[in-house]
Amino acid sequence: MLLPWSAFWDRNAFLEMSAMLSSLLTSNYVRGAITGLGLVNVWAALGELGEIFGRDRSDGPGAAGSTE
Repeated sequence: MLLPWSAFWDRNAFLEMSAMLSSLLTSNYVRGAITGLGLVNVWAALGELGEIFGRDRSDGPGAAGSTE
């Protein structure tokens, strides 16, 4: 999420390939969109982790009352 705003982003090899690509990748709109996608990915990952760790333990194998 912070990479598009760092100096590393401004010095990558893709910026030297073409002027159009360079102007696109250095646009604040594109940087903001990439940051937004990163935030959405982190939010989704935290939601999935919440589901995994918040799951009721009695639903899994070896739970009390199972007929194994």
